[in-house]
Formats: sequence, C-alpha cells, structure tokens
Amino acid sequence: MESAEKQAQLISAIANLEEEEALALVRERLEAEGDSMLIIANCQEGIRQVGERYEQQQYYLSGLIMGGGIFRKVMELVRPVVERQISSKASGKVLLGTVEGDIHDLGKNIVSMLLSCHSFRVYDLGVDVPPTEFLRRAMEVSPGVIGLSGLITSSHDAMRETISQLREVSCQTPIIIGGGQINEEVSKYVGADYWVTSAVNGVEICRRLLVDANEAELGNNE
Repeated sequence: MESAEKQAQLISAIANLEEEEALALVRERLEAEGDSMLIIANCQEGIRQVGERYEQQQYYLSGLIMGGGIFRKVMELVRPVVERQISSKASGKVLLGTVEGDIHDLGKNIVSMLLSCHSFRVYDLGVDVPPTEFLRRAMEVSPGVIGLSGLITSSHDAMRETISQLREVSCQTPIIIGGGQINEEVSKYVGADYWVTSAVNGVEICRRLLVDANEAELGNNE
C-alpha cells in the first residue's frame, strides 16, 4: 500500500487545481509501479472535493471545468498502465449511461475505460439518456449488467423511471446506480440492486457479477 502522505498529496493537488503538481505526482507513482487503481481512486476523491468547493461557491464554473481537464490528463497517463497490469480473461457485456436530465459523465467514463481494460464489452449510451433508450438497448444487446449514472439529485427520478420500465418488461439484469449523491436511501427509492459513489467500486461489482455469471453458465454447460 502506498503511503497515506502520497495519497493525500495527490488528492490535495487535484482539489487545489494544481495541474502540473498533480500530473508529476501521478507520473512519480506510476514510475514506482504504484497501484493504478488507487491512483484513480485518489484522483476521484480530489475531483469530488472540487465539486464540493464549487457547490460552496469557492470555485466558479471555470474551476469545475479545469478539474475535469486535469482528471482527463491523469487518465491518459494511467490507462496504458492499467491495461498492462490487468490480466483478467473475463468477458461480458455492460450497458452504461447517464440518465435523462443529467449531462455529467466523468465517473461513467472512468467505469467505461476500466471495464474495457478488463476485456468487458461496454455499450456506453452517453449522457441525458431517456428511459426508453435504456430499454431499447437492453433488449437489443442483453447485457449482463446495467449501470445508471447521475450526479444531480434530480436524476434520481429518471433512474427510478428507467428501472421501472426495465422491470415492467421482466428485465432481471442486475442494475447498479452511481453518483456522488447516491446512498442506500436513494437506491431503495429508485429500485436499484447495487449503488456506488466510487467508479472503482462500481467496476469491482461489475466484475464480480459478470465473472459469477460466466462461471454459472460454464457449470450449466458441463
């Protein structure tokens, strides 16, 4: 495990919008063969703090945009390392999208990238996706997991409607919801099977569900 000090330094650099410092810290940890998933988790925490400061009016919109830009540059550095470190042969399909009324996509994009690195086939519907489109694509591709993303609180009703439409047609695919405002209460309200506030945790749940499904299918075919 990398030191708490190094992790705190990276979180702070992101939260303070110190691009050069943040990228230097990421490069240093990657060169030292640090845990790429932990680096991503630290950066996501930094971005969460950027969003918090924006909500508290400590940052303007430009700061929020700058934070997203820093994170994208971090991901450009981390992705090749993630791809080299991952040896999983698991496969499966995941349907992802940010629900109707919400255009935030940072967390969703991290999940999409990491799942792709794990050899899963990702169908990313983008942002502001209406329930009918989730339903149409779910029927079309038969994913093993469906992920609904939403950052703003008003997205919870869109998640609820999307899940309702999927269940009405007897779609029993596990559904994960994710976003900074998600908690157990929200999960129960919308009818989700799982909830996460971290992209890394979301990926781990997807991996577990898909690997278990693959093993069950192999057992049935024996």
